[in-house]
Amino acid sequence: MTYDFDRLIDRRHSDSSKWQKYGPDVLPLWVADMDFQSPEPVIRALRERVEHGVYGYITFEQPEFHQLFADRLLKRYGWRVSPDAVVIIPGVIPGFNVAGRILAKPGDGLVLMTPVYPPILRAASNMDLTREEAPLARRADGSYEVDFDAFNSVVRDRTRFFLLCNPHNPVGRVFRRDELSRLAEVCLRRGLSIVADEIHCELTYPGQRHTPIASLDPEIAERTITLMAPSKTFNLAGLKCSVAVIPNADLRAKFVAARVDLVSTVNVLGFTAAYAAYRDGQAWLDELIRYLEANRDFTMDYVRTRLPGVRAATPEATYLAWLDCTKVGAAAGDPFTFFLERAKVALHDGALFGPGGAGFVRLNFGCPRSILTEALDRMRAALTAERPARV
Repeated sequence: MTYDFDRLIDRRHSDSSKWQKYGPDVLPLWVADMDFQSPEPVIRALRERVEHGVYGYITFEQPEFHQLFADRLLKRYGWRVSPDAVVIIPGVIPGFNVAGRILAKPGDGLVLMTPVYPPILRAASNMDLTREEAPLARRADGSYEVDFDAFNSVVRDRTRFFLLCNPHNPVGRVFRRDELSRLAEVCLRRGLSIVADEIHCELTYPGQRHTPIASLDPEIAERTITLMAPSKTFNLAGLKCSVAVIPNADLRAKFVAARVDLVSTVNVLGFTAAYAAYRDGQAWLDELIRYLEANRDFTMDYVRTRLPGVRAATPEATYLAWLDCTKVGAAAGDPFTFFLERAKVALHDGALFGPGGAGFVRLNFGCPRSILTEALDRMRAALTAERPARV
């Protein structure tokens, strides 16, 4: 089946957060959901489940899903886990907040690498923990790498776990195996557990390979909680179904106990969609990656040739571009407001991603090319109109 990712789908008159947050004259390229219809097998499975007409409590002790997901990990990453290690949860964000509560107590610390996804940035305050920030190092070409000296230096005696984001949101890095090995070695040596947000793991581009940090070594797997989901991959964010992979049985039991009556189950439609996506959605995903790669390359070329002063490194994964506007005149101090007011384009404010984010915006290119082109054209016009004022 061929999927039409150029098709325009009206989301303004739906319950879309992305399209209702700003006015009708604003193009929204901010929050990380895509403007594409989900895979046809998912839609079909949901329709069949809805037509059943009874939506009572469901059991998640369904070995078919657990085996399906374990098989997917082996096929995609060479990571062999027992189906018993797979725990179904309603979201990656609840997942890392539950994980933190079993790994640390108030006053302890977690370490993360900035700039980073805002809910990861907020996690420490949610759990009354100390946030130890290890800034990513920025290369001359605008891309990022791990600063191992910085990472080592911020780990304290009361640091209990490392909250990893890989592939990284917002900078788009797919951390190499050697980078992950060095990070894991520090965690082993300093007694840290690892909570890995790997929600974008299936949105990597040709030439890149995602490596789950827990797959590096059994000793690392024993102290790692890995969080994945079909939500970004298959555009199912509103259905709230994710997976925690926890090979350590004792750690898994603590995680399951900690979520009881707080973060317990996903809803029946979220589970239905996730199962159908993982079972039957690969053809759609293959076409999606090709379309997103073309959008990515179009965006990078446009930024470099037609947005004066804006810089961006090519994302290795995700459908998110991290735009450096720090040298763009009136836009430099607050590019989010500049583009919202002058271009009527809503991006994600880089300042919300913590240290290293000020002067940046995050652009979501997971949309039909016509929308992307219009948004970039608006941004170009705003920058061009602003330039004479600085002469």
